[in-house]
Amino acid sequence: QVQLVESGGGLVQPGGSLTLSCAASGSIFSDYDMGWFRRAPGKEREFVAAISVSEEHTYYSNSVKERFTCSRDYAKNTMYLQMNSLKPEDTAVYYCAAKSAGHSGSYPYAILYDYWGQGTQVTVSS
Repeated sequence: QVQLVESGGGLVQPGGSLTLSCAASGSIFSDYDMGWFRRAPGKEREFVAAISVSEEHTYYSNSVKERFTCSRDYAKNTMYLQMNSLKPEDTAVYYCAAKSAGHSGSYPYAILYDYWGQGTQVTVSS
């Protein structure tokens, strides 16, 4: 059974940090590009970050570039999203997703992702 399970969300003050994790079944992790998306209240789902199956490429939305870092650990079948300098506008449910390996230009398109986790809530507030 294919599974993606996010964890690590919570409440953090502006300027703080959080690390999200996405545990994946082995068959996905070794063959798929992985990505993070988020959905804020009343807004459309948006792309956050992605990392290629080879770890050669990472890609970030302009809104999180220089603040967030996406990585993956093959020994643990886990992808991470290190989030620094968090802002209230980062408040959202964060989802991890997996798609067949492809060109980096495909990373932002949610429709191309085959598998999704259930999401984890991140709230940035004082």
